[in-house]
Amino acid sequence: MVSTTYLIRLEENDLGQILDGLHARAEAWEKTADYHRTGVSPCNYVIEESNDANEAERIAAHYRAIIGKIEEQRQAQP
Repeated sequence: MVSTTYLIRLEENDLGQILDGLHARAEAWEKTADYHRTGVSPCNYVIEESNDANEAERIAAHYRAIIGKIEEQRQAQP
């Protein structure tokens, strides 16, 4: 599979909104992994559909990796 890299230009506020959304998705998947491990449903969170804690953790980690890449590139800006 060939991967394509994109250059996207955004204003600071728009980038902040994207990061907020990614953080929320990562947290939802982390809460889902916790639910699979403990059986306790967290308040104010909808449990995501997944097979088990490992799958939920992998998805959360992917979101966190995306956040890391974006933040690294933002910090490298002049």
